[in-house]
Amino acid sequence: MNRNQKIALGCGGAGCLGLIVVVIAGVIIYLFSAPRASRRTYNFNVSTNRNVNANDNSEANDNSNAANTSTRSAGSLSDDDKHKLYQAATMTGDQELIRRVSVKVGLMDEDYTPGADYQQFIAQHVSWAIRNRQFIQSLNTPEKARAYVNDNFPE
Repeated sequence: MNRNQKIALGCGGAGCLGLIVVVIAGVIIYLFSAPRASRRTYNFNVSTNRNVNANDNSEANDNSNAANTSTRSAGSLSDDDKHKLYQAATMTGDQELIRRVSVKVGLMDEDYTPGADYQQFIAQHVSWAIRNRQFIQSLNTPEKARAYVNDNFPE
């Protein structure tokens, strides 16, 4: 092997090694800096409660004018109304209001633990929110969201 062949082998080996280092560095940079859809995380950090009142009808029996009021009981709310009320409550940022709404619509128990329907409701709420972006955008401030809850919250 002559001198030129040795130089060629040395340069080829060094070039190959350099190329490997560059590729590995590129992959590492890509993995840590490139935005990818699969790396997105959605953090729904909700603290809610569910209040199941076994005496729902007793309030109506005590107040004979209950049928004439504009409020509705949680049982008479449609799924869409429950999602709207829950969304508006979460947009206020008021944890106590979120708890009261969650208890009233049946997501949380009285002791503020998730109820039986909690996981299903939250899963449905994500797809509901995608379909109802226009409603969500109409509540673009905490004040508007609170006004919606106050107008539609069944006491």
